[in-house]
Amino acid sequence: MVVEPTERVALGSSGVRVTRLGFGTAEIGGLYRAVSDADAAATLEHAWAAGVRYFDSAPLYGYGNAERRLGLALRDHRGDDFVLSTKVGRLLVPIDEVSSNADVDRQARDGQDDAYYAGTPRVRVVFDYSSDGVLRSVEASLRRLGLDRLDVLYIHDPDDHWQDAIGGALPALQRLREQGVVGAIGAGMNQVEMLARFARVGDFDAFLVAGRYTLLDQSALRELLPLCLEKGVSIVVGGVMNSGILADPHPGAL
Repeated sequence: MVVEPTERVALGSSGVRVTRLGFGTAEIGGLYRAVSDADAAATLEHAWAAGVRYFDSAPLYGYGNAERRLGLALRDHRGDDFVLSTKVGRLLVPIDEVSSNADVDRQARDGQDDAYYAGTPRVRVVFDYSSDGVLRSVEASLRRLGLDRLDVLYIHDPDDHWQDAIGGALPALQRLREQGVVGAIGAGMNQVEMLARFARVGDFDAFLVAGRYTLLDQSALRELLPLCLEKGVSIVVGGVMNSGILADPHPGAL
């Protein structure tokens, strides 16, 4: 069967329909190397010309730069022409405003000495999966994107924050969906075990599974995918090139 990458498919029962091929924006946020606004805009323009209409972002990506650049690229297109997803769970806090007891993401430092997003805004990334944290994150994302609603909203990497995610973030996402601020809700992460737990206890539309259903790693196939099929939860597959291993192979790498 030939799959058309620009065909639209539904996310669960939400009514949100995405192209089979989506565009992740970590790279245009400057992941591992600085990216200019012009290069980011050109990349997004090429994706649009190729028929991609689903774009995924997160506050973490470039510490707001990816969302800002994505918003600029899409501002001249009608909102019903594309689907945009972003994430909650990490707040971007100015360095001088971070409290001493904040749950700081130690892998994400300021944009000057950061190994992941060089040349980005000088902030600290603070984990916050509370209901209030979700609302603050959504408000900031809408401002950076230049939108008044979101098509899809994921709980982002709650690996060490299960209780806060299930008791704070999930109810907040459900309320936002009921209010029409968000079209579909889900969770996005690298591990499949917690996504399976989410599927059993929550009312989700979609999961973004990063790096766990690829040519190298099919760990999502054993339990998560059959469970999501049973529950009516759609799967968005991320990291299909396993962080570049499959895109730029090196002899003896495996």
